[in-house]
Amino acid sequence: MSKTFYITTPIYYPSGNLHIGNTYTTVLCDTLKRYKHERGYDAFYLTGMDEHGKKIETVANDRGVPPIEHVDELADATKELWSKMKIDYDDFIRTTEKRHKSVVQKIFERLLEAGDIYLGTYKGYYCMPCESFYTDSQLAENHTCPDCGRETSELEEESYFLRLSKYQKKLLQYIETHPDFITPETRKNEVVAFIKQGLNDLSVSRTTFDWGIKVVSNPKHVVYVWIDALSNYISALGYGTDNDKLFQKYWHGDEVLHVVGKDILRFHAIYWPIMLMALDIPITFKLHAHGFYMMKDGKMSKSKGGVIYPETILKYYGLDELRYFLLRELPYGLDGLFTPEAFVERINFDLANDFGNLLNRTISMINKYFKGDISAPSEPLDDIDNDLRDTAADVIRAYKENMNTLKVSNALQELWRLVSRTNKYIDETMPWALAKDEEKRPTLEKVLYHLAESLRHIGIMLKPILLKAAPALFDQLGIGEDHTTWQSMTFGEKKHYHVIDKPTPLFPRLDVEVEVKKLRDEIAGKTKPEPAPKADLISIDDFAKLDLVVAEIKTAEPHPDADKLIVLTVDVGGETKQIVAGIAKDYEPDALVGKRVLVVNNLKPTKLRGIKSEGMLLAGSNKDKLEVIESRELNPGDRVK
Repeated sequence: MSKTFYITTPIYYPSGNLHIGNTYTTVLCDTLKRYKHERGYDAFYLTGMDEHGKKIETVANDRGVPPIEHVDELADATKELWSKMKIDYDDFIRTTEKRHKSVVQKIFERLLEAGDIYLGTYKGYYCMPCESFYTDSQLAENHTCPDCGRETSELEEESYFLRLSKYQKKLLQYIETHPDFITPETRKNEVVAFIKQGLNDLSVSRTTFDWGIKVVSNPKHVVYVWIDALSNYISALGYGTDNDKLFQKYWHGDEVLHVVGKDILRFHAIYWPIMLMALDIPITFKLHAHGFYMMKDGKMSKSKGGVIYPETILKYYGLDELRYFLLRELPYGLDGLFTPEAFVERINFDLANDFGNLLNRTISMINKYFKGDISAPSEPLDDIDNDLRDTAADVIRAYKENMNTLKVSNALQELWRLVSRTNKYIDETMPWALAKDEEKRPTLEKVLYHLAESLRHIGIMLKPILLKAAPALFDQLGIGEDHTTWQSMTFGEKKHYHVIDKPTPLFPRLDVEVEVKKLRDEIAGKTKPEPAPKADLISIDDFAKLDLVVAEIKTAEPHPDADKLIVLTVDVGGETKQIVAGIAKDYEPDALVGKRVLVVNNLKPTKLRGIKSEGMLLAGSNKDKLEVIESRELNPGDRVK
């Protein structure tokens, strides 16, 4: 039975578009979830939106729309962004959902009944953007918020309180006996120091606004944001309902991990475990609080300007470029700095030069010297071969250790050690020199085989991180799914390689000056909106170059090494051709036989995952569906003009 892994982001507050600082948390969790899945875990990933509070009500009123309409728009925009970024979450919880509200109300009443929540009067300073109360001694200069620096308001109102003080000793004892409960170590030390100063009971309800979850026993109160928001981690799993199978499976499972920014460390390290203690729910989670992405002028902030958005990186570069930079540039336990120069350098040096060029050179040499086919060596290994293999084994060990301890940036550093060692292996073995001596042909094949195997290892470790480049590497090297698993990560496991005829660069080099200026303009808000893209115009002569014909599908079989591909034989009018088409997601092979479809008949043959394709099937698509274009009356071989 698979081990379980439950990972969560904080639920995001819908105050506008998410910048790359917010996006980092989501990408980090997505990467860890994919890594655990690759290692055989039953992984469940939760994210969502925190949609209640005075701030939301105020912004919605200013816009002249109901709060629910306001949060619906922002939730849809957030989901759309995560879709563009291929975030593989399993659930998206919203605190305005009925399934969440009912659980929060039950939790509140249960704590009230047990005496862990009591009614009193609150007097203090409130920061609306942070949804937090502060005592006079906690405020910064001029009664400003110690976290965001904005003005606070002095409030006095009836409020329910959570007895934090009651659980102070118990929480300290728990942290001391569970040294890995909070990471990094510096964050744990901050929490312990804060607790030892003495915990004041926490205000957990408000009466000055309505946009929230009503307290059942006293409806003039709405549940304050942290009781509401923190409960999402168990409400999404069905806690407190008749259908709590997910709660039993994942909360009581093998690993539970909350990933948050350091700005909300205190709420997750103090309020949340105390809530669980009071509810008699086991504290099964570990908490990781990461640093911020900073700009040169300080913390990334929408209100202060100087922000870079993920959509900008996606528009100009790509998803892998965004994911790699975010995960590589933020050191474990520290803040990271986003600069246009650093971004472009990472893409050019790490991805284009070191990694992408290694793949291109390897495939080109296999084609040049062995017509695309190489096999495992029969001759003995030498010291250079063994050193490459030893490096690969050591990198795998270090990569796993770092991923398991959430040091993803370090894991990438280790992985690039193998990339660098493989590049050095080319310089040491000099395949171009070996190719000049026919007697050294077995040695040359051994060298190229080691390059391909090293790249296969690199691709497997990149699968959770580079969502497009890793599959492209496997395609170009002709590696089937059986050899892209962790279980297959041993040198010599894949005995034969048949590579693509011509490699396609995974990461084209960027013009440093041009791209740095482009990003600076984006950050400064100087970029003008782009006009709607227009298709490039072609002439009638360009169109005439295409030999479009009707073809009848005679056979259709799944591709043996690719889930998305189907291998077709088609009659194009007295001639049978083989076409490999990426339509398996939308069509069963048997349903295609007999269809008369449109194909490009004069396309240069190529190999897709090792199988020859002699044409292209025409299809139309939208975001939901792909559909092959069929003909009802025309015969095989009839031309389309």
